[in-house]
Amino acid sequence: MDRITICDIALRCIIGIFPEERREKQDVIITVTLHADLAHAGATDDFGDTVDYKAVKKAIVELVEASEFKLIEALAQAIADACLAFERVQQVDVRVEKPGALRFARTVAVEISRGRGE
Repeated sequence: MDRITICDIALRCIIGIFPEERREKQDVIITVTLHADLAHAGATDDFGDTVDYKAVKKAIVELVEASEFKLIEALAQAIADACLAFERVQQVDVRVEKPGALRFARTVAVEISRGRGE
């Protein structure tokens, strides 16, 4: 399967379990890898034969900025579901980072892989 990767989408949302995390939006960094058959698009050079990754990014931004999850695991799952809603995407790998979540660590991240029909 071919891949399209959208790297380091920097957004802010309510995320966390502690009261202070529920009051102020925090930074999250998202990377998604979309698995799709891109052979036809490569052969035809036709936009209609590929994944509209700008539309995928827009869906992620809208979802994340409006979200209020407690766990980055749940946020990652919601992002995976949004990506799989695009017809050509067969599988997605999602990485959600929460910088500053742990003292002495640059970031904490969750990575998940989901396929169509899971």
